[in-house]
Amino acid sequence: MSNQEIHLPDIGTKDAVDIIEVTVKVGDSVEKDGTLIVLESDKATMEIPSPEAGVVKELKVKVGDSIKTGDVVLVMETSAATSSAPPEKPAAKVDSEKPAATPATKATAPASTPASASKTQTISKEIKLPDIGTKDAVDIIEVSVKQGDRVEKDGTLIVLESDKATMEIPSPEAGVVETLKVKVGDSVSTGSVILTLIVTESVGADVAQEVPSVAPASAQVVPSQESPTPVTLHAEPAQRSTQEAAIVKPSREVHAGPAVRRLARELGADLGLVLGTGPRNRILKEDVHAWVKQRLSASVVAASEVRGSGLPELPEIDFSAFGDTETQELSRINRLSATYLHRAWVHIPHVTQFDEADITDLEAFRKVEAAALKASGTRLTILAFLVKAVVKSLKQFPRFNSSLSKDGNTLILKKYYHIGIAVDTPNGLVVPVIRNADQKSLLEIAQEMQEISAKARDKKLQPADMQGGCFSISSLGGIGGTAFTPIVNWPEVSILGVSKMAEKPQWNGKKFKPRLMLPLSLSYDHRVIDGAEAARFITHLSQTLGDIRRLLL
Repeated sequence: MSNQEIHLPDIGTKDAVDIIEVTVKVGDSVEKDGTLIVLESDKATMEIPSPEAGVVKELKVKVGDSIKTGDVVLVMETSAATSSAPPEKPAAKVDSEKPAATPATKATAPASTPASASKTQTISKEIKLPDIGTKDAVDIIEVSVKQGDRVEKDGTLIVLESDKATMEIPSPEAGVVETLKVKVGDSVSTGSVILTLIVTESVGADVAQEVPSVAPASAQVVPSQESPTPVTLHAEPAQRSTQEAAIVKPSREVHAGPAVRRLARELGADLGLVLGTGPRNRILKEDVHAWVKQRLSASVVAASEVRGSGLPELPEIDFSAFGDTETQELSRINRLSATYLHRAWVHIPHVTQFDEADITDLEAFRKVEAAALKASGTRLTILAFLVKAVVKSLKQFPRFNSSLSKDGNTLILKKYYHIGIAVDTPNGLVVPVIRNADQKSLLEIAQEMQEISAKARDKKLQPADMQGGCFSISSLGGIGGTAFTPIVNWPEVSILGVSKMAEKPQWNGKKFKPRLMLPLSLSYDHRVIDGAEAARFITHLSQTLGDIRRLLL
C-alpha cells in the first residue's frame, strides 16, 4: 500500500477553473475512472475521473477553489497488488440486469492460484466520446467502422461536425467492433457511448487492479458458450452513461451532476424549471426536492418567470396573415452568436468612436510587397498591418488589453497580445485568434490569417482556436460601407471595425490632394474606458497606420 498524489490532468486550458463539486470525502473507496471533482469554466462543465482505484486519504481542494493543470486534487492510498485482496462483492459489479451474461463472469480458477501475465481474457468495453472541448452536442457525419471490423489503436471511429469544426475521433485501443451505438446524423456529446469493442487483455496485476470487484487476479473471465455476448465490465458507469444519454433536453441549459440528473428522472422533475442554489447556479439534490415539494403543494412558479430576463417579452406575430412566408432554420452558429451578442449588448454600455486613417503610403508599400510575395502563395493584406498597429496601440494604452472582473471591482490587465479576427463563413461569423501577435512578423501574421480563415470556412476550427482573445478586429472593407458600430466581443473591452477605404480630398495646408482614407470604428466598454482615452487610442492607431515607420519604434 502506498499514498499517491492525484493531480489535475490537462484540461485543455492553462487558466485556472473553479471547483463546483467535490464528489468524494476522506475514507471513500474510489474506482478507477470514478468522478473525483466537477469543474466549471465559462464555457464548459467537466467531471475529473480518478486515474487509479484506491481510498481517499486527504483532500487538497474544496468547493469554490480555483485550480489548473498539475495542481494536487487529493492524496489516495493505492496498491499495485490490489489483485491479491479478495473482492467485496464477487461478480456483483457485472451487469446483474442481464442474466445471460452472468455465467461468463464465473472464475475458472480458485482465488489462491497465482496471477499469470501470460493469460489473457476477452472483454467488451464501451468506447465513449472523449472531451472535445465543448459541452454542446455535435453531429456525426461519418461512421468509419462497422460491426465486426478490426480497429487499430488511434484508428478513426467516427467523424463529427459542428458549426465550427470537423473532428475525427480515434479509438483509444485496438479491438473488434462488437456493436455500434450511433449512426450518421446522431448528435453526441462528451461521454456518449460510441460503440462496444471486444479487446484482449492480460490477466495480471494490472487487470485485477482495474476490476477488483469482479474477480480475483487469478480468475479468467471466459465468454459463456450459451450466450456469445461478451462480458461488459464496469457496469455501473455504463448504466450511468445510458441513463444520462436518455435525458430529455430541458427547457433551458442547466448545470447539474449525474447524481442530481438521476434523482430528477426518478422524481419526474424538469431540471429546466429548477432554480439552482449551488455555485454558479448549479442544481443540487436539495433544489430538486424543493421543486418537487413545491409542485405537490400546487404552488409552481411559471416557467416563464423562472427563465425571465427582466426584459419585456416580444409578442408572437403571425406574418402569414400579411402574405406568403417561408420558415428557415437558423444554423447553430447563428443561434450561438445571437446569444453571445445579445448578452454583450445588454451587459456592456457601448460607445463607438470614429476616425479615418490616411493609408496612402501604407497601401503603396503593401502593393509592392504583395506582388513580390505572390509567387510564394502568401497574401499580404491590409489586415496584417492592422494587427501590428493595434498591438502597438494596446501597448501604449493597456486598459484596452484588459477584462473587467465579474463583480466589476477589478480590472485584469493582460501581458499577452492575442488578436481575434472576425471571419465571415457560409454558416455565420466566427472569431479565430492570432496568439502572441506582438512576437510575429507581418509575413507570419499574414500566413496565419490565411490558415485560420481557411479552417473557419472548412469548419475545422477547434474551440481552443477561438479562445483567449484580448482585442478583436472586424473588417468589412472588402464588402463596402463607410462606418458601423461593432459589438464588443465580451470578455474583451473593445473592438475595431474597419470599413471600405476610399480616396478623399485632404487639405495639406496649401491645397487639397487625393488621399486614400480608411474608416475606423472603435467600440468600447464605457465602464472601463473613458471617451477621452478612446479618442487618444484611435488617434494613435490612425497615426501609426499613416506612417508605418512608427511600427519600428
